[in-house]
Amino acid sequence: MASVAEQNALTTTIKAWPERIKTFYADIRTEMKKVTAPSLKEVQSTTTVVIITVALFALFFWIIDLGIGRGVDSFFRYFTHR
Repeated sequence: MASVAEQNALTTTIKAWPERIKTFYADIRTEMKKVTAPSLKEVQSTTTVVIITVALFALFFWIIDLGIGRGVDSFFRYFTHR
């Protein structure tokens, strides 16, 4: 059976919930007022950066894959003809 102190702590915690929830939602409202949507120019510039970055990474990995593939192919050819 729970002690009196544990029961009092639980009761205090449960009674504090409504106030904590109100504070939480008030904090959310305050933070959401600070949020701004990006402008069209910002969206276009970041989209361009993402597309260019993805293309460069794709090129990089294609070159690496090609090099490793040819290296493995040469390795197998070397040992299968001996």
